[in-house]
Amino acid sequence: MNKHSCQYAAEPCTRKVPIFAALTDQDLSRIGAMIKHRKYDKGQALVLEEQPSDTLFIIRQGHVKLSKMTPQGKEQILRILTAGEFFGELSIFGGGELSNFSAYALQDTAICKLTRTDMETIITENPDISLRLLKAVTQRLAHTENLAQSLATKDPEIRIAHMILELGVKYGKQRDGGFDIQLPLSREEMANYVGVTRETISRKFARFEELKLIKLIGNKRLVLKDPAALEKYLD
Repeated sequence: MNKHSCQYAAEPCTRKVPIFAALTDQDLSRIGAMIKHRKYDKGQALVLEEQPSDTLFIIRQGHVKLSKMTPQGKEQILRILTAGEFFGELSIFGGGELSNFSAYALQDTAICKLTRTDMETIITENPDISLRLLKAVTQRLAHTENLAQSLATKDPEIRIAHMILELGVKYGKQRDGGFDIQLPLSREEMANYVGVTRETISRKFARFEELKLIKLIGNKRLVLKDPAALEKYLD
């Protein structure tokens, strides 16, 4: 047995992923034996755009950004993922396709990996997993559409406010009716996420601080003091 497989871990990757939620402990143990583990250093690439990929990546610990290069050579961040989330699901249904995004570790990150062959075996034995994967793909398409709509909005203040709200829900710890957020992105990466300059991010953050909607603590921490007030500000 592979002593690095998930079945030996205190909390297997499979228990963290919604698509495996309905499986029995026996099924989870069998899947855990298929999983390979790898650690990535901060800034290291997990997948590169236009490179072959046949792997489902499950984030066990850490944060990962998915991004594409625009025709102008600028990075466009598509999603920020954290522990329990996964990517590469489209590779499972394809055959020899190239990745349409790059993935980079935003911090030291632990990953669980399943190959296409392993996933085909799992899906054959548990057909309902394919429905959960389809649901996940649908949700991500909706997110991509929302991102495209946000980028089409001319007002950068609105884009930045929506990003703060998203980071609050996903990465914030509730505190006094707001969220205490350990920011997973640098100022430059946040700018790339919402399609503005770094200077615009800093200027709008200062504006939201003046309005007492947020509080900045250093470069990596932001307190969203009143999410409802920020949402109302956007109306």
